[in-house]
Amino acid sequence: MYSIFTHIPGLKCVVPSDPHTAKGLLAAAIRDDDPVVYFSHRGLAGTRGEVPEEPYTLPIGKARTVREGGDVTLVGIARMTSVCLEAAERLAAEGTEAEVIDLLSLSPLDEEAILESVRRTKHLVVVDEDTPRCSVARDIAAIVADRAIDHLDGPVKTVTAPHTPVPYSGALLAAFPPNAEAVVAAAMATLRD
Repeated sequence: MYSIFTHIPGLKCVVPSDPHTAKGLLAAAIRDDDPVVYFSHRGLAGTRGEVPEEPYTLPIGKARTVREGGDVTLVGIARMTSVCLEAAERLAAEGTEAEVIDLLSLSPLDEEAILESVRRTKHLVVVDEDTPRCSVARDIAAIVADRAIDHLDGPVKTVTAPHTPVPYSGALLAAFPPNAEAVVAAAMATLRD
């Protein structure tokens, strides 16, 4: 649902990816003078991680680089950041160094962080659990095509859920969101082209 709310001008939209970012973005959202929609992914509910006890905030509108690399940029949203990190490990085993960007904020979007990374790596894969039509992944692909196409050495790839309703069957639901194998395949495809 975050792509729907991101489309509304004036709303800030944040998407934490782990316990540390969950606390920091929630505190920032509460303290912000503007309306902020905080998207908490249910798949991250049982996630464990280091969280400082003292109060802190993370800046709304700033992405973070969670892994540096020079061959391909992987952009993750919420739980997809951990999928990107898993894919980056698999790619590293094959000799490809992936940079992983965790968006954290969809509106405002840290376009410069994405563009700066793409200008260095020359390749982009955006991983989004949403369906492809009118998604954040496709928006990022359009931004890069508009502002950094001369820096690309391969096509921008998006890895999303299929353009279908979310299934109720447990087996189908497990196969619905993007996984590390699909991200690795997309990265290798953009590097080959």
